[in-house]
Amino acid sequence: MAQFQAFLFSLLGLIAGIIYSIGGVIVDLFTIGLNWGTAMAFMALVGMPVSFAAIGFMLGLVEAVLYNLFAKWFGGFKMDLFKD
Repeated sequence: MAQFQAFLFSLLGLIAGIIYSIGGVIVDLFTIGLNWGTAMAFMALVGMPVSFAAIGFMLGLVEAVLYNLFAKWFGGFKMDLFKD
């Protein structure tokens, strides 16, 4: 669960990094020109997926532990995937 959630969050971080980078370039072009802030905006393409993945992994761990704890108390759920 934690690895899967880390993967999903990293994809979300990549999308957010792309939006942030493009927005940073547009704002810099129309205001002060390209500078180190623009380069840092492009570093979000690496930083955001990594940080989002770390947060997703931690949240996935907590969710899995909580689910397993409550499933023991309340019985969880059962899925039947085959027809008789």
